[in-house]
Amino acid sequence: MVGKPFPTKRALKSRIRVGRFVDNLLVVEDEGDEKMRLGVICETEGENRVAIVPNSIKKLVKIGFEVMVESGAGSKANHNDSEYSDLGAIVGSRENAMACDIVVCINMPDISLIKEGKMLACVSDPFRSPENVKKAMDAKITLFSMDMIPRRLSRAQAMDVNSSQDNLAGYKAVLMGAAHAPKGIPMMTTSAGTIRPAKFVIMGSGVAGLQAIATAKRLGAVVYASDVRRSAAEQIESVGGRFIEVEGMDDFEDESGYAKPLTMEFIQKVNNTVCEVAKDADVIITTARIFGRPAPITVPASAIKSFKNGAVVVDMNADVGGNCELTECGEIIEKHGVTIIGVPNLPGTVANSASMLFSNNMTTFVSSLVKEGELVLDLEDDILVGSPEGSDFHVAGMGGVLICTDGEIHPKQSRLAGVIE
Repeated sequence: MVGKPFPTKRALKSRIRVGRFVDNLLVVEDEGDEKMRLGVICETEGENRVAIVPNSIKKLVKIGFEVMVESGAGSKANHNDSEYSDLGAIVGSRENAMACDIVVCINMPDISLIKEGKMLACVSDPFRSPENVKKAMDAKITLFSMDMIPRRLSRAQAMDVNSSQDNLAGYKAVLMGAAHAPKGIPMMTTSAGTIRPAKFVIMGSGVAGLQAIATAKRLGAVVYASDVRRSAAEQIESVGGRFIEVEGMDDFEDESGYAKPLTMEFIQKVNNTVCEVAKDADVIITTARIFGRPAPITVPASAIKSFKNGAVVVDMNADVGGNCELTECGEIIEKHGVTIIGVPNLPGTVANSASMLFSNNMTTFVSSLVKEGELVLDLEDDILVGSPEGSDFHVAGMGGVLICTDGEIHPKQSRLAGVIE
């Protein structure tokens, strides 16, 4: 998969094309003055978010882009076409947007309309969907997969789509759990009696888990939380949670900041300990997600039988197999008196806020590619290719967001190359 050496820098330019409007859509014709062009497209079916919101248009225009937005791209996130055009974007057809120098979207699109040599920035989930990488290589387009962001770099934090979307997912998971719980969440003292606060158990305390803990606490719940990283105890307590410690726990965290795969024995031990605490919980939220792998089972079917009648389980990883053994992706079901919520794409249920954060991330990233009015692929940029050997942030076999260009996978993506082969 690795061929010719990569150059250090490559300027990628094309010419903006002059067009005409037909039914309020721009139809591209012949070429005119040189200018960078950025395309924003409608997302795949079922996705309510949009990659670039109107408020980002001014910044993109200021750094030299002409922004082409597919008509209707922002409608599900409450942004109509006129909002984009009023701020300087051109609203056109999908073909026009896909013909731009760089196409920005959330999910991997059909790339048949993207020409050789162009750029695509999205969340391609390359380890779970290696076919997406192969298609990009065959089409000889430059693919940036934003879920591969080297999250430990301080400069990457403003571009980290994983964290921005997980944060909202954790928030929404709590609201869904509260909405389906058959009791009030905070303590209430009334003349008719006192209602005890609801008990929440949050399994995992990454970005999503910590937001879930904080949100549940703000609602007035008593919150217990677990994690396979001992270092998470302080973070859990700082946002109002009570840490569930498992005997033999260590820092099961890899060098890239994600949870490591665990042995079956320890997984069973964690499951038993946390599910015991969750037996009398009103809401249980599962957040365990392992990078590039199916979600681990943290709530087995046997545990559901032990939970109290009326309990609610919100599985935040239904889209990658689910943490609860009985989860059905896209469904809200009841088993043994327990409601199990398997709604995928929780950020998409708060599309307006999620789009705004995603757009900020992507605008910051795209801005980093612009050098003196040109799109430049700087192959010494740690965001693109990962940290060099010897750095505290170096991860062997893993690069950055740059997956492939000119039909070649980047040499630092050796783990991914093994999956594709």
